[in-house]
Amino acid sequence: MTSARRTPHDGETPGDTPRTTHRRVSAARMPLIAGLAATAALAGAWYATAGAATAPTLAPATTAVTLAAKFPYLSAGYNNTREWTRTATVAAPNGTLRVAWPASDGVHVTPLTSAGKRSGTDTVVKGAKEVGGLVAHNDGFALLTRVADTNKWKETAAAIVRYTDTGKTWTIKLTGTASQDTSPTLDGQLTWNGKKYGAYFVVHGAGGFADGHFGDKLSYVSAKGGKLGGGWGWGCSHNEGIALHAETTGNFTSLCFDDWRSGLFVSTGIGAPDVAPVVQREQCWAGYCGGTFAGRTGDLVKSSTGRYATAFASRGAASAQKNPDDSSGRGWTVKPKTGTHQVAVAILKNRNSGPGKAVYLTNAPGAEHVDVHVAPYGKDRLLVSWESLKNAKCTSGTCTGTFTGTHLRLIDWNGKFQSADKVVSARITGDIAVQKDGTLTWAYAPVTPSYATPLNGSSPTATTLRIARLKP
Repeated sequence: MTSARRTPHDGETPGDTPRTTHRRVSAARMPLIAGLAATAALAGAWYATAGAATAPTLAPATTAVTLAAKFPYLSAGYNNTREWTRTATVAAPNGTLRVAWPASDGVHVTPLTSAGKRSGTDTVVKGAKEVGGLVAHNDGFALLTRVADTNKWKETAAAIVRYTDTGKTWTIKLTGTASQDTSPTLDGQLTWNGKKYGAYFVVHGAGGFADGHFGDKLSYVSAKGGKLGGGWGWGCSHNEGIALHAETTGNFTSLCFDDWRSGLFVSTGIGAPDVAPVVQREQCWAGYCGGTFAGRTGDLVKSSTGRYATAFASRGAASAQKNPDDSSGRGWTVKPKTGTHQVAVAILKNRNSGPGKAVYLTNAPGAEHVDVHVAPYGKDRLLVSWESLKNAKCTSGTCTGTFTGTHLRLIDWNGKFQSADKVVSARITGDIAVQKDGTLTWAYAPVTPSYATPLNGSSPTATTLRIARLKP
């Protein structure tokens, strides 16, 4: 359990009926602009003065991979908003790649060469329900997913499944009767530091003090599939987004979007109790935070000097104060600065400190921005990506609109623009692999998204993935 154990309210005031759903069901501190241009037009003008001769092209090369099953590439988020179904692309130490994606018969893990071409048949993790995180090894992979379980809610359990070249090596369930929790949706991350795994994911209380509430859990697991000490059983509540970065020693660095305290917080080592450092206050009721880490917003990148960067869709905070109706004193009320989400990047000075720089890369109140990601680009720059929707119409924190493109932009570690805004056809739909030479590689369904209406009914499917590669 977290070091500051508490009775969770998940953003509710005392006396409220505990929530039994998490998602997919129909500022105290103001950010700094840090010298960024206020609009894309100004940013483009600034960049033009830098000289086009040194401009990176930011043009990903792509290859096609034929799939062995149909891939349902859309998922229904809050208010049935259309979201990409997460794909996870990761690199093994020997340079090979693996891509995880869900299908009706389980989660498929597709092996690729370092150049992004298929190198063998899929491994199908039968019964697996979600790509919650993937680690590639030279001899196989480890997948954070959900599997069948017996519990009071009749929900799935979080589990890590390890495969080697010879087949399944071990499976470990991370929720269950003994810990009085389930995981009906992960929204998770799985990382590996060479000795142990860190799995960070959403949990649903199934008994005890947290019965019926949603929080998060961080579990450490050995290379042989044994549970290790550390982590916590209950942390951010409700957790609306998760980020996790493996460290060679000590606690893995972690972030969470918490709807009760309302904002983005550093949860490293403490499970984000009331003393968790604030990265930024946001209105974080269910669905309002702009998409969950790690598949639909966020990512956590570490610099060579020990700083961290994360990117997210933000409405900012016109005001932030403790909720007077919450007698516990823990709840916060945040009034958003904008009705639509803009693209923000937060810079943290170390793994335990929240206050850093939150910089905005967009300032277009009439446009919605979704699917925000950040990845390292070379030695000293960051690649930030997002999708934009014009003529946005927003209700209850989610927006519809007309898709206008997938954007790429480079910034430095002070948040300053290092490239013009580039619109590309290579969508980013989940985890991005960073290869030894710095090449960024990811997988996506080759379709043009539509955000004009909610997703009602089943997802369309694809039988091809495209593998995008961008070399700094």
